[in-house]
Amino acid sequence: MQVNRHLLSAAILMILVLSACVSPTPPPSPATPTKSPIATTAPTASPEPTPAPTSIPVTPVAPVIGLPTGTDGYPWWNDTVFYEIFVRSFYDSDGDGIGDLNGLTAKLDYLNDGDPSTTTDLGATGLWLMPIHPSPSYHGYDVADYYTVNPDYGTLDDFKRLLEEAHKRGIRVLIDWVPNHTSSQHPWFQSAQDPQSPYHDWYVWSPESKGSGWHRGASGEYYYGYFWEGMPDLNYTNPAVSEQMYDVARFWLEEAGVDGFRIDAIKYLIENGYTEHTDATHAWLKEFRNFCKGLNPEAVLVGEIWDSSGLVYDYTGGDELDLGFDFDLANAFVFGAGVRNTNQINTILSRDASLFLPGQFATFLTNHDQNRVMSVIGDDVEKAKNAATLLLTAPGVPFLYYGEEIGLLGTKPDEDIRTPMQWTADTNGGFTTGRPWRALNADYAAKNVAIQTGDPDSLLSHYRALIALRNNHAALRVGETFVPETGNLRVAAILRVTKNEAVLAVVNLGKDPVSDYSLALAESPLRGGYQSAPLLGAGPFAPLTTDASGAFVGYQPLLILPPYSTFILQLQLMP
Repeated sequence: MQVNRHLLSAAILMILVLSACVSPTPPPSPATPTKSPIATTAPTASPEPTPAPTSIPVTPVAPVIGLPTGTDGYPWWNDTVFYEIFVRSFYDSDGDGIGDLNGLTAKLDYLNDGDPSTTTDLGATGLWLMPIHPSPSYHGYDVADYYTVNPDYGTLDDFKRLLEEAHKRGIRVLIDWVPNHTSSQHPWFQSAQDPQSPYHDWYVWSPESKGSGWHRGASGEYYYGYFWEGMPDLNYTNPAVSEQMYDVARFWLEEAGVDGFRIDAIKYLIENGYTEHTDATHAWLKEFRNFCKGLNPEAVLVGEIWDSSGLVYDYTGGDELDLGFDFDLANAFVFGAGVRNTNQINTILSRDASLFLPGQFATFLTNHDQNRVMSVIGDDVEKAKNAATLLLTAPGVPFLYYGEEIGLLGTKPDEDIRTPMQWTADTNGGFTTGRPWRALNADYAAKNVAIQTGDPDSLLSHYRALIALRNNHAALRVGETFVPETGNLRVAAILRVTKNEAVLAVVNLGKDPVSDYSLALAESPLRGGYQSAPLLGAGPFAPLTTDASGAFVGYQPLLILPPYSTFILQLQLMP
């Protein structure tokens, strides 16, 4: 949801991070693993802690839709890396300068070609499409018709073809759903301005202004619109509104066939004297969840609750949303990568891994409402690689914002953090043969998919390698999380453990080599001695020995960590 309420915090973060930017030193080239998207449904209970791992053979499998469970009984979304797309800016198939659904369909093989033997695609196994409905705005968060597709983007048949082609490749598709408000151009609101209309009580009215958020309507009454006058809030104390919006959800789940919703601005849904987090909103979500799961038990509900992790957790836990975006952890990842310091990362990662049900939170770096990662960290490729490593080795369900994988730049205003994707060095970056709806970044000829595809040291190659590892290794998707002490604030480490596998990631966030570090952990499921088999990064690596409680101290997998380096190791139990 685009709104100015977060500009100050974003600006502060940007200033802090930019103050620490330095010239990068390239790390070793990443290894080239294979990928293995896996599917599918939600569990009824939290997974139990897992016993000690042994040596793990990993066999890639083809992507499949419809299997009864995900890995180790987790929901399918824990086996998924999502990719957020602004359709208007992704790829234009007809030369009108506006990205469209057919253009997205044409680019699916870039995201995932469905062949686990190839490594030239990104490996994404889920899509989140920003609003695709008709709207008077370019962004679409003021919906004028919930039952069809924005004609700028194509038709409902185009959308269904996109779904079909995505599912063939093992890609799930979520759409952005905006239940808090409609467009002021929506026929419901146009009718509602007449006090005698049956739609009048579908919105929130007052004979006089009550301050911020109240706007004068055509009849002289005031209506409530939290974000601005063009987005009047729906009145969910009226059962007819809930009934209608339930039908909207039914339409997209049953008739269109989407795999779930990213629910916009959900904390503002029902105001009972307060504008956010009301008991009525929580109660409504519980009923809505039951309704959606009754239609499709595998449908995922992901909520935007732009707030602290504790408040995000209140919407999850298994009876409201499946996932909520973890803004605290996102800020920690970007800030930590930017200032090359792990203190905030370790604190929030340890806290949130324990706070949420295992793996049941959505992780990301930035999204369509925030200055892009690359702009925040000073257009530094090595810092961007570190941020990617932090995200894709962490617990939770990762979401990537389109263009993040090539280092797309963008700062507010919002249009400039949603600019067209840069595909090639050709005119308009290969995005369109016409005039783009918004000018591309000036660096498109030097920073694009085509150039980075051929460079094993590129940011895109790093993302591809990390996503392939996550797709192929259950520990990185659903493993229990442990955060070792490293003895050096430049060094981040995370240990992920399932019943069959243990994976350790170690990252030097700094611009200098590091030798004065050692890993220590008070307890873990590991028991005995382990050899360290490299998944990403070259060794040789020292073995690890743990005591009867799984503890270890003084462990240095590599004597010297090169600048801005990432090492991901599979710990294999020795006889």
